[in-house]
Amino acid sequence: MRRTPALIVGGGPAGASAAIILARAGLPHLLIERNRETGDALCGGFLSWRTLETLAGLGVDPQALGPARITRVRLLAGDKVVEAPLPRPAHAVSRRHLDTLLLARAEGAGAAIERGVTVKAIESRAARLADGGEIAADTLFLASGKHDVRGLGRPDSARGADPTLGLRVRLGPAAALDRMIGDAIELHLFDRGYAGVVLQEDGTANLCMAVHRSRLIEAGNPERLLEALGRELPALGERLAWRAPGAVDAVANVPYGWRARQGEAGLFRLGDQAGVIPSLAGEGMGIAIASGIRAATAYAAGGAGAAAAFQTRLARDLARPIGLAGLIRDGAESPRIARAVLPIARVAPIMIEIVARLTRIGHARADTRFISAKG
Repeated sequence: MRRTPALIVGGGPAGASAAIILARAGLPHLLIERNRETGDALCGGFLSWRTLETLAGLGVDPQALGPARITRVRLLAGDKVVEAPLPRPAHAVSRRHLDTLLLARAEGAGAAIERGVTVKAIESRAARLADGGEIAADTLFLASGKHDVRGLGRPDSARGADPTLGLRVRLGPAAALDRMIGDAIELHLFDRGYAGVVLQEDGTANLCMAVHRSRLIEAGNPERLLEALGRELPALGERLAWRAPGAVDAVANVPYGWRARQGEAGLFRLGDQAGVIPSLAGEGMGIAIASGIRAATAYAAGGAGAAAAFQTRLARDLARPIGLAGLIRDGAESPRIARAVLPIARVAPIMIEIVARLTRIGHARADTRFISAKG
């Protein structure tokens, strides 16, 4: 059995951010990632203005993210369309590109990273691997994203009676999509779901959808669901017409609204393993990065024993953004409510700006001062 003082499970934004901080602090650790090559995880691909500042503190130049600058949000429900400016410019980026940048930054800082290592289960801070080996750790940073690891999975009750599935397709590239979407992030609202659409750094558009299982069952399969939504929502249908060939990416049973409210010594839950914000808020990657930085900073200051207090504080700070995003999601998935609210938002677009601000997690804390000092 191998041993390491600190084991990071997962090389996405949360795990890579934690590895950067641990490497800068000179603390021994090991990050393991199941994919040998950086893939493109199912993700909305939105980075808020606050997250861009945090990435800069980690050494990731916003210019390196590519040209997909976002300045507006566009809401579409039936034949109603509302636009409003974002509080500050944001950015769109594929997970393949962002993860590549963050892992390269971690390696450059001296992080220990092993790829192609799949964790089958975790028992008593020991990771049991697919190849039969084990890695034991004094402290575990669980950063496996939406995918649960046996032994530390999120409760089934968090998924609800009609659980949500995530679906993602690529659109284009096409000049017509550039004209339709522009520098906006779009939210197409429909019965029991919504779809976010945004242009990314490679010129394609990312269409990421959250839909309840009952709606998918009614359609029969993801392909038929997309066809039905394209007929039901003409604007969405225009965008789906540029769908790139290939299968629909999917992840089942996303527990939106769940938070890890209590912690235990030696276990830091990061990103979606700490709290799952409805994707329409566009703060999933922001939470992942902030949680990785906070966890590593807490560990650097207090060791394994700092994990419980870290988790409690993170749960408290996630309460407002996750709770508010959940209320908005409930309304967005009801056509009657969505169509009633959109005209109000058209008259008072400041409402959208206020919501955008209130669904961000705070980044300007001791974690930010730490990364700035170590940069």
